[in-house]
Amino acid sequence: MAFADNLRQLPSIAHLAAVELLDDTGNVVASIPNQPGKTGSLTVYAALAAKHGSINPAAAQEGLTLFAEHTDDARQNPGKHPNIDRLLEVISSGLSYAVRTISA
Repeated sequence: MAFADNLRQLPSIAHLAAVELLDDTGNVVASIPNQPGKTGSLTVYAALAAKHGSINPAAAQEGLTLFAEHTDDARQNPGKHPNIDRLLEVISSGLSYAVRTISA
């Protein structure tokens, strides 16, 4: 399924201003705001966190599937899709990130 189709299957993020990813010491290492160009990533990360409790290797693998055609583009163009690059890093390193949602 295409990324746009996958997004339609995920819960709404209208109530969110952002999600923050936290390392194992509680420091914010990334933030994905609810703004044009980021809403797809926010939708995916919020759904993954709700289902898996964190962004861990299993969540990251599912995320790569949800990002669909953008995952191949990210693999071919490192740095072009930083939120997909982060999922690839989680898988390769075994890292996990806690997720904090910021209400709108």
